[in-house]
Amino acid sequence: MAFWRRNTTFVQGIERSDAIRTIVAWGVALVVSFPFLYLATSGFKTEVEAPKMPPAFVPVPSSVASVPLTYTPTLENYKLILTGDFMPYFANSATAALVSTLLVLLLAIPAAYALTQPQTSGKRDVLFFLISTRFLPAVGVIIPIFLATRFLGLLDNVLALIILYTAMNLPIAVWMLRSFFQDLPKDVLEAARMDGAGTTQELILIALPMIKNGVLATAFLAIVFAWNEFLLALTLTTTKGATVPLYMISFMSAQGLWYAKMSAAGTLAALPVVILGWLGQKWLVRGLSMGAVK
Repeated sequence: MAFWRRNTTFVQGIERSDAIRTIVAWGVALVVSFPFLYLATSGFKTEVEAPKMPPAFVPVPSSVASVPLTYTPTLENYKLILTGDFMPYFANSATAALVSTLLVLLLAIPAAYALTQPQTSGKRDVLFFLISTRFLPAVGVIIPIFLATRFLGLLDNVLALIILYTAMNLPIAVWMLRSFFQDLPKDVLEAARMDGAGTTQELILIALPMIKNGVLATAFLAIVFAWNEFLLALTLTTTKGATVPLYMISFMSAQGLWYAKMSAAGTLAALPVVILGWLGQKWLVRGLSMGAVK
């Protein structure tokens, strides 16, 4: 009987600790997601309701809108943005982010794999050179970048952003993929070499399938960095090649700051990345945690 009581107490203690962890996890999740929740709800408000403090989060019909912390939802802001000139900006962002990410992977995968091979000399120097390109803030080199872009006739062109985003994300991608390649079991690669596999076959048929989660995680980060980039797009584009971040600042004018419309635009801008991260969270977690546990 005493043994049964001790066992019951132990099980109850585990269940209680699991419940506490769950509550804490949900609390942290709500705190982290609060800015996006505030942004999303503000997009459904009028310009009068959006800047009010404390903010209202509960949508209700207009008949009970006087209840505290409630608001009457409206789709006018989203209609205005979607029927306006938002889609060209969105298309430019999508093109620059996706094409540059594809180029990053095409260049980073063979480079990272080569930097894990014992016969490659000067690996430390190459890795240091790659990461050193990230030491200087973009604003420190924006003038020569602008002059070079103007000389090449690429001002206000998405192609300029694709080239620069590729160069911006390439060092990080090489470092990440190299760490994934280093964690591969050496026995498998040696067995492939003994079976007559060349370096290209070894990379494509054996190494890449084993680190596919790491490749997806790298691609996701490259897309996010390119999607959110602002300074280069602001300096090198005006209308034809402008991206979503530039569309966002169009709501800041001398007449005031249009909170509701900016919130709706911000929600639409963040939604693709949020959906992409939600759909691929399983592979992202696996990829970013590769090699963490031996």
